[in-house]
Amino acid sequence: MANDLEKEAAARASLRYIKDGQVVGLGTGTTAAHFIQLLGEQVKKGLNIRGIPTSVRTAEQAASLGIPLTNFDECQQIDVTVDGADEFDPQLRLIKGGGGALLREKIVASATKQYVIVADASKRVATLGKFPLPVEVIKFAQALVAKKIAELGAEVILRRTADGKPYLTDENNYILDCHFEKIRGADGLANKLSDMPGVVEHGLFIKMANLVLIGSGSEVTELRR
Repeated sequence: MANDLEKEAAARASLRYIKDGQVVGLGTGTTAAHFIQLLGEQVKKGLNIRGIPTSVRTAEQAASLGIPLTNFDECQQIDVTVDGADEFDPQLRLIKGGGGALLREKIVASATKQYVIVADASKRVATLGKFPLPVEVIKFAQALVAKKIAELGAEVILRRTADGKPYLTDENNYILDCHFEKIRGADGLANKLSDMPGVVEHGLFIKMANLVLIGSGSEVTELRR
């Protein structure tokens, strides 16, 4: 319950960065869902924005709240994106993808002028890696990529649904959850993963977040890069 209140507080604080007429990236996950709910309330009050969602379920939530949606066919620049993170470190490097939307999330982040992360205090870490790093891979290559990542020191587990079937992303790919425990060289690991044939995208978001809003108790702290 405390974490949920912290998530909502951080999400509410992010509304100050949303201005009339903007194109807004809509993140995926529990904290982003709080933001989308609050944004929908502002739209009902007359806020004029268009949203670009990072997942099918985010699109469904936004549409149910009356938030107008657009896409990259119509607009290739996003003014501000609000999203969550599974972990962030003092350099505002992120691990994302626990919700399975890392590919679309990173595409949206790459097209965003101001990338705002909302999180509860538990997501703040000194060193990334306690949360397993998600890596999206094509089905054909998953076993090969898993072997290569294991050679880098991770325990690699194919993500599965509750009924035991491989989890499928919105782009119909698999996700490997890679347990490193501590990632000492996040920038170097990001480059190695990006260079692996068969890897579609990885959950290390380096030099992307401009601002992290941390809910801690009833307070919200801002961290800037």
